[in-house]
Amino acid sequence: MQAAAEDDDHDEIFPDIPDPEDGSAWQAPADLEEHLYELARADDAHTYLRAIAVEGVYQPVSRADATLDPQKRPLLTVDAGDGRKVAQVYTAGLLPRPHPHVVYEFVTLGTLAQIWPDDVDVLVVNCRTPCEQYFLTTEDEREVWADLHRDHFRPSRLGDRIDTRRTGAPAPGPLLHGLACGAHLCFANGDAWNTLDWHGTGYSGEVERLQESWGVRTRDDWLGMQERLLSREVSPWYWDFVLDARNSLAREQGTPVDAGLWRRCVEVTLRNQLRKSGGPDTPHRPGDDAELDAFVGVLRDLVGKVLRYEARFRADGLLAPDGLVRTVAAWDIGRASKMARWGRGSRHATQAELHRAVERAGDAARSAYSSWEEFSAGYILGRCLHFDEEEFGEWYTDVLYAHRALTTDPDSPWLTVPFHC
Repeated sequence: MQAAAEDDDHDEIFPDIPDPEDGSAWQAPADLEEHLYELARADDAHTYLRAIAVEGVYQPVSRADATLDPQKRPLLTVDAGDGRKVAQVYTAGLLPRPHPHVVYEFVTLGTLAQIWPDDVDVLVVNCRTPCEQYFLTTEDEREVWADLHRDHFRPSRLGDRIDTRRTGAPAPGPLLHGLACGAHLCFANGDAWNTLDWHGTGYSGEVERLQESWGVRTRDDWLGMQERLLSREVSPWYWDFVLDARNSLAREQGTPVDAGLWRRCVEVTLRNQLRKSGGPDTPHRPGDDAELDAFVGVLRDLVGKVLRYEARFRADGLLAPDGLVRTVAAWDIGRASKMARWGRGSRHATQAELHRAVERAGDAARSAYSSWEEFSAGYILGRCLHFDEEEFGEWYTDVLYAHRALTTDPDSPWLTVPFHC
């Protein structure tokens, strides 16, 4: 982790965004900051507080003091010059690029009300930006914070949405395309899809995400997982083996491909490949005939599972009436796009490594697919094979909802970023 930190040292610790010199309206990075800008100009402090109660904020913390427990994080404070102490927090759209030694931790307004030290007199939100606002931190004021949090903060409302940054995004090209490959996960988590200044759930949240969901605890772990995703080695190899058998038959005789013929092709191809490779110790092959026969049965059953998912996809408009899923590569590619950002947020990755990984994700997507719709269907089938077990429950319906939003919302990356850039 130290190597990543040293490579990206810089002086942009806090936002510093002046008002436009010509007196024109400020171009806010996202809807929340635009709303706060209007409220700050109208001096509507209560509605401003309500807005940040809904979304939460980020507090700067020395990386050495970072922790998931807000009560154990010391507030960074400054002397106001009149004997009062001031602490600052920021909304997501204004966070600077990740710093190696100062990180940002997510915190709710309700938690701030609980942990606020008695000797800190002022809270400033979005300091030194056009939407900054100051609040006294008396006991009565903190009760208002707690009430607003209780009435308005719902974590479930922060996801299932398209969040597009209006400023600071990469220019159209391979980098933006690679970011768009992570749109499914960005939608599910409510993350801005087009930012490289990644903070996600806050530094400690990103560290925990990688540890708990991916077993990634070190920089080397992240490098290995990132490469495996980009090389499409995280998903089981035999998913695409089964799909490739149908692709070969379709090239030879056209579509539709008879299901029985597809199953026989899967079995014959597997047995022939193992025979040519020689010996029971060949990677990925079972160790004896009984195990091989059982594995062949799994692959033959997978043909039926794919066919049933594709039938549902057609009924739900994920696929055209005659559409097929040729590869589930998108399941690894889409996660690779986000893994690059998670690595940056957890400080396992340098900025340069983030950029390279995101661009490689875009290259891999364009090599495997011809459209965002096709990419999405491949991603959804991979997710369903991984988690859903043909229940067609939330593992399916959630991404179906995301697919429909991502293919129809004018703000979606899949309607603003050409698939072939």
